[in-house]
Amino acid sequence: MTEPSSALPVTPSDIDLAARVVAPFAVRTPLLSFPILDERAGTRVFLKPEMLQRTGSFKFRGAFNRLSAIPRDKFGGGVVAYSSGNHAQGVAAAAKILNMRATIVMPSDAPMTKRERTKGYGAEVVLYDRDREDREAIAHEIAGKRGATLVRPYDDPFVIAGQGTVGREIAEDMAALGIAPDIVVAPASGGGLVAGVATAIKARYPQAVLMSAEPEGFDDHARSLRAGKREAHHAEGRTICDALMAAIPGEITFAVNSKLLSHGVTASDAEVGAAVGFAYRELKLVVEPGGAIGLAALLAGRIDARGKNVVIVLSGGNVDADLFAKLVA
Repeated sequence: MTEPSSALPVTPSDIDLAARVVAPFAVRTPLLSFPILDERAGTRVFLKPEMLQRTGSFKFRGAFNRLSAIPRDKFGGGVVAYSSGNHAQGVAAAAKILNMRATIVMPSDAPMTKRERTKGYGAEVVLYDRDREDREAIAHEIAGKRGATLVRPYDDPFVIAGQGTVGREIAEDMAALGIAPDIVVAPASGGGLVAGVATAIKARYPQAVLMSAEPEGFDDHARSLRAGKREAHHAEGRTICDALMAAIPGEITFAVNSKLLSHGVTASDAEVGAAVGFAYRELKLVVEPGGAIGLAALLAGRIDARGKNVVIVLSGGNVDADLFAKLVA
């Protein structure tokens, strides 16, 4: 691999190291293709199904890589994280494997399945009001009192490198097929996944176009990439993509994404719902709304993909049964 830029906070070498760290515990998810999807999209499409990952999303990769980097003499204090659900489960599962105490600060409106599964991994869950309380402040206070290590959901080089193993596997699998990816799309909330994926893909396929995918209105990455600086979105209310509601890209993640991403695409909640239904009915895949955002953008014609080899990261499958039933009905 070649290093895209020595100035970037995460390099392909960091991702190679992360791959060795997570390999004994993470699932090496396959790269899938479906004739019916190729026909619908009018091009060759490859899906990276991270809902098959441990804890049901890509987040386990970054969490385990980050926790593994904590010095052993700091293990006693445990870890604290804040998350709407997927990072929570990733940190909780990684902490359980490493025999560390985990406390997770979660919004009270997080999907019940994500809250219960986080508890199921042995973590303590502290709820907060998304509209009136600051999750970072709560997490910092808990970490300070307990001498715990704060594990950020995306703005951390070890987390980004861990998520980058998704892109590393994509690059390896595409090379094995003898096919160069023209477009690679990954969901973006804080930007850790797409930053890691972009770093790994660009190292092997510098001509590839990397895109972030976000819910319509919650498009802080698309706005920031256009402006050339971090900009918050101004969406009010909610989106069914509960995992993709960060208000502004991370500082570290945007330092990577501003250099490696072409632009951002969006999809409406209706388009996301249609993509979740399509994945279930036609591909037999269970994908949560946030995980299906890139597929939604593709199916809605938001990506100029004709005649190109497209890779879409499906980032997770932790969706409430009631919501899923409505989307696939």
